[in-house]
Amino acid sequence: MAQKPLRLLACGDVEGKFDVLFSRVRAIQKKSGNFDLLLCVGNFFGSTPDAEWEEYKTGIKKAPIQTYVLGANNQETVKYFQDADGCELAENITYLGRKGIFTGSSGLQIVYLSGTESLSEPAPGYSFSPKDVSSLRAMLCSTSRFKGIDILLTSPWPKCVGNFGNSSGEVDTKKCGSALVSSLATGLKPRYHFAALEKSYYERLPYRNHIVLQENAQHATRFIALANVGNPEKKKYLYAFSIVPMKLMDAAELAKQPPDATENPYRRFGKESTTEKQIPAPEEESACQFFFDLNEKQGRKRSSTGRDGKPPYPKHARKPPQPPGSCWFCLASPEVEKHLVVNIGTHCYLALAKGGLSDDHVLILPIGHYQSVVELSAEVVEEVEKYKSTLRCFFKSRGKQCVLFERNYKSHHLQLQVIPVPLSCCATDDIKDAFITQAQEQQIELLEIPEHSDIKQIAQAGAAYFYVELDTGEKLFHRIKKNFPLQFGREVMASEAILNIPDKSDWRQCQISKEEEEILAQRFRKDFEPFDFTLDD
Repeated sequence: MAQKPLRLLACGDVEGKFDVLFSRVRAIQKKSGNFDLLLCVGNFFGSTPDAEWEEYKTGIKKAPIQTYVLGANNQETVKYFQDADGCELAENITYLGRKGIFTGSSGLQIVYLSGTESLSEPAPGYSFSPKDVSSLRAMLCSTSRFKGIDILLTSPWPKCVGNFGNSSGEVDTKKCGSALVSSLATGLKPRYHFAALEKSYYERLPYRNHIVLQENAQHATRFIALANVGNPEKKKYLYAFSIVPMKLMDAAELAKQPPDATENPYRRFGKESTTEKQIPAPEEESACQFFFDLNEKQGRKRSSTGRDGKPPYPKHARKPPQPPGSCWFCLASPEVEKHLVVNIGTHCYLALAKGGLSDDHVLILPIGHYQSVVELSAEVVEEVEKYKSTLRCFFKSRGKQCVLFERNYKSHHLQLQVIPVPLSCCATDDIKDAFITQAQEQQIELLEIPEHSDIKQIAQAGAAYFYVELDTGEKLFHRIKKNFPLQFGREVMASEAILNIPDKSDWRQCQISKEEEEILAQRFRKDFEPFDFTLDD
């Protein structure tokens, strides 16, 4: 059965004319049926008085559709976007954030970049820098499996987008627009790219993302620039379209070329254009060597090695963070049940779970006191990843896959739950479906995020969240806003759909004696020893 397309609307500069926009959306939906999302690029807020916005902010009025907006493009409107990582501005109106990736439950992947171009570091709060663009490109393009994204949202036009294409009207694309955005579009290969700010409507002919006769055919990109809402010239500011997420499409169908497709505007004679060459990633920013944190104020990257090849942290690790009081999981704490500890690294350790779902249900824990993955330093993240990889190999050798999840809600010390599932039990897709199904039943919005992304790119320090990581690298994420069932992850794993041990969904019902725990821990240490990377010189 063919996947039902999503019906989306894209909008240009709203400039505070919320009533005009939403009245138009209501009229369109009354005539053509409901749409799934409204995506706004350009200036969402304007220089108009705040009275109209206050009605939406306080709930007197409500947007008729789930609306996602980009951030400020000038100092005047920065005040409306207090949370750089995105937040709900009003009911049905969400600020995506300064930059990042939004993946819906349908699999639709939207990359967004707020603000205007700035070549200075750090960039102002209403701008993006070369480092911001480099991080987005590297985050997505660093694997051979990357084929492109569904939608790219930027406020500025990409520079030179008119090359080889139809006329862009009064806008000179060789002079206006952002070379950084051109670089981003070249790397990300969006199927749709929306922009605004020029108060003009321009739907460019679709362009190819491959070199004819030299590369395999890839999907085409459609660039659409939208005018400002309610403009007196009645230029088009709202664009309706349907799209099936590319991950759900047949490769041959996806690569079909429109009859009017042109050459890529950012390339010349099969080589990347000078526009692209002007914006290389900084030398130290190799796509595979960095941990990207898009939630820091300036999008700073932390590298595994600093400038001149020197480590960014001392060779002898600093003393790990200490808890303000007693903690059951800080290794130095007398509260730790040390007989459950099965392996100790430099920055992390492994311990059997108390009341585990199975005899080899383990936890990855930092030795120092960190509340969540988001707060971990680069060297701790590196060792966490090493433990993940090692445990996957260990469980695979025993005919099992593993599911990892973290609940950063009403917990004081990071606990990464690693639960093995026999391959004979169920497939990875079944596990994923079980989480999504139970989340929907409990009205929990569980979104899929790119498997090569870092949780730090999605959540900010201090934010409550729940996330699942499957053996394939697929990840599901929920931003906790209010209450969240504390045993949700465990209940899903214990359900009939996965381990089929629903009576073990409460860990307190699974506790065994200390002697039995010691036997299990000793057995795990012995079995794990051939995989123990901490024994390496």
